[in-house]
Amino acid sequence: MKSLKKQRRIQVIAVAVVALTLSTALIGYAMRDGINFFRAPSQIVAEPPGPSEVFRIGGLVEEGSIVRGQGETIRFSVTDGGAVVPVTYTGVLPDLFEENQGMVGTGRYIDGVFEAHEILAKHDETYMPAEVVDALKEQGVYKDPNG
Repeated sequence: MKSLKKQRRIQVIAVAVVALTLSTALIGYAMRDGINFFRAPSQIVAEPPGPSEVFRIGGLVEEGSIVRGQGETIRFSVTDGGAVVPVTYTGVLPDLFEENQGMVGTGRYIDGVFEAHEILAKHDETYMPAEVVDALKEQGVYKDPNG
C-alpha cells in the first residue's frame, strides 16, 4: 500500500516535469519571432550578425548623414561614438526623428547596411531609450541632458 502511494507520487511529479518542459518549449517556439536582441553599432561592427537575424540597433543619428532618396527611401548613419553603421529605411519617419538624437531601429544587417523595417525616435527632448543610454555610457560618450 505504501509503495503504491510512493509510486503514484513519483508518476505525478514525472508528468508535471514533462508538462512543464513541454510548455516552456512551446512558449519559446511561439516567441522566437517576437524576440529582438538589441545591439549597439560597435557590437555590430565587431561581430556582424547573419543576414537572416532580426535585431534592434540603437544609437545617435549621425549629424549630416540623413539623405532622402527616390520615393520614401531614407539613408542615414547611426553611431554610438565608437562605430558607425549605415541604415536604410523605406517609409515615413517619426516626426521627432532628427540628427544627433537617439533612435532605435528594428531590421536586418545585410551586406554592411542595416535595413530597417521599423524606426522609433525619442518622444520628448530628454528621452532616450535605456539600451541606447547604456551603449553610449559603455563608449564613454553619454551626455546627461539634465546636466
